[in-house]
Amino acid sequence: MDTKRLILFIVLSFAILFGWQRWFAPPPPVVPTVAQQAATAATPAANAALVEAPNKLQQGSRIKVATDLVNAEIDTMGGDLRKLALLKHGEHDDPKKPLVLFQESADHTYVAQTGLMKTGMPGLPTHRTLFTSKDSVVTLQPGQDSVTVRLEAAEVGGVKVAKLYTFKRGSYRIEVKYEITNGTAAPLSLTSYFRLLRDGAEPKGSPQHLGASTFTGPAVYTSESKFQKVAFKDIDKDKHEYAKQGRDGWVAMLQHYFATAWLLSPNGGDNVCAKQACRFEVKSVGDGQYYSAGAIIDLPAIAAGATGGITVPLFAGPEETRALESAAPGLVLVKDYGYFKVIAEPMFWLLDQIHSLVGNWGWAIVLFTLVIKFAFYPLSAASARSMAKMKKLAPRMQQLKEQYGDDRMKFQQAVMEMYKKEKANPLSGCLPVLIQMPIFIGLYWMLLAAVELRQAPWMLWINDLSVQDPYYVLPILMAITMYVQTLFNPPNADPMQEKMMKIMPLVFSIMFLFFPAGLVLYYVINNVFTIVQSWYINRQIERADTKAA
Repeated sequence: MDTKRLILFIVLSFAILFGWQRWFAPPPPVVPTVAQQAATAATPAANAALVEAPNKLQQGSRIKVATDLVNAEIDTMGGDLRKLALLKHGEHDDPKKPLVLFQESADHTYVAQTGLMKTGMPGLPTHRTLFTSKDSVVTLQPGQDSVTVRLEAAEVGGVKVAKLYTFKRGSYRIEVKYEITNGTAAPLSLTSYFRLLRDGAEPKGSPQHLGASTFTGPAVYTSESKFQKVAFKDIDKDKHEYAKQGRDGWVAMLQHYFATAWLLSPNGGDNVCAKQACRFEVKSVGDGQYYSAGAIIDLPAIAAGATGGITVPLFAGPEETRALESAAPGLVLVKDYGYFKVIAEPMFWLLDQIHSLVGNWGWAIVLFTLVIKFAFYPLSAASARSMAKMKKLAPRMQQLKEQYGDDRMKFQQAVMEMYKKEKANPLSGCLPVLIQMPIFIGLYWMLLAAVELRQAPWMLWINDLSVQDPYYVLPILMAITMYVQTLFNPPNADPMQEKMMKIMPLVFSIMFLFFPAGLVLYYVINNVFTIVQSWYINRQIERADTKAA
């Protein structure tokens, strides 16, 4: 198989694959609205508190919190975190409006809930207990590092409980603490639960095409069982597998670009599962209307007359690599690079390092492309020289074709002898194409997973590198540069293949209309420098031939 046929095969395979996934692949399954409730392995007391959620969450009064990164609303009913708007990230439909992660509306419910329980002691505060608070509006003032909201529940049998939220400057980690005073005459042993509750709706803007369907749903991580995702459809069928308990880790709800997680062994905090393993619970609740992902934790005994409690941080924000790494071990795994993680992850690291120098993700992609080109320059240069030599041999190949006519076997033998004599390798031109494909696919998945590039502008009309070019300028430039590249290729002895190679730029540009602008930018810059490189090498070869003559 000669160079042109191999390149043609690769390009057509690529186009067919993405074309099928774009226009003909079946859509992702729709999450049913009614599901069977999953069985749980928790204690009877835990089941009593967690077994159901009302079809509509009960309401109290709201406490509004404003920091440098979020606007939050805490409901006094249960002390739930009912709303969380991310000020540095815009809505999919309107980037000027802060993205609302936690919310409670007619078409979407996503909240964080906690509670306490003990067999034989009803009335302990749960997500259905009405708290009181002296706060109604709390704002992080200039110079403050953190603010705390304190909620208090009515005393039950001599036990006083306060629930505290602490929001810190520059952090998406919220410290959630129970402060428990044991006013009884005996030691007090309680069980706590921390859960995330949401419906099965896909977030706006989630890509479901080009083979890039992103995951929405619960996930559990422990150092022993590692990272496990649990699909909503598997919960409905009661066929989900995950770690039921662990002595560290976290439990989360994931969606494209954003994650929420209860951190049981956070960086810089206490491991609440160290003395006794925590129990994980993922299930459907409220007659299948909601899905719950949570942890059940036994508290250390509190002596009579003493005060104790538990603190479990809640991470709620974008899947930014640095923020995830600083929050808890293993949390960075929620950033899903797909099957090409081994390529996409180091590529993002390099891109992130370049961005830290230039401060613009578009220019970071341009410089990233140059780094890749320089890294593979020896291989590309050898390929370009081989292609130039092949182009030089094209007239002789045409003579051989006329000489041998329809005898393809003798023609191929003569061609191979000519290649051997002239030290030309027809397959060397394919190596850059083969190397480029995993880089291309890895970059595609990197752009898909990297929230850092979401709504990140480059210049002029490119206001979001993670979505397609709104005016299709970059795909057109890509088609032009691809066509110019074909002019440096040696002519093909097969007229049909020659025509196919000429129309490939048009086929690719149509496919690239739907690709993220950042990916097309990479390809355009790559093509431009490939053209410059080919021109330079051809000039070198011409000068060498002239000097030799």
